[in-house]
Amino acid sequence: MLAPSSLSGDEPPRVAFAVSRNVGTAVVRNRLRRQVRAYLSEVRAQDPSRFPSGAWLFAIQPSAATAERDVFLRDVDSCLERLVGSPQ
Repeated sequence: MLAPSSLSGDEPPRVAFAVSRNVGTAVVRNRLRRQVRAYLSEVRAQDPSRFPSGAWLFAIQPSAATAERDVFLRDVDSCLERLVGSPQ
């Protein structure tokens, strides 16, 4: 995941994904994208400061295809903590 670029105002975050074909079939790549989007929506609903406005780029690595969902989303959360800070 790359750091966000800031947006002015209280706009919702814009999210893009970089997912190589090495990750898996289109079904696998799309499933991972959907999981990240759903998780980020939950995070934003609970505490908007944990996922602030900006343009975000998520690079999903091939190992994500075989990781369990909980582990994968924990990695996403870890990246958010490093970039934005720990939840209060």
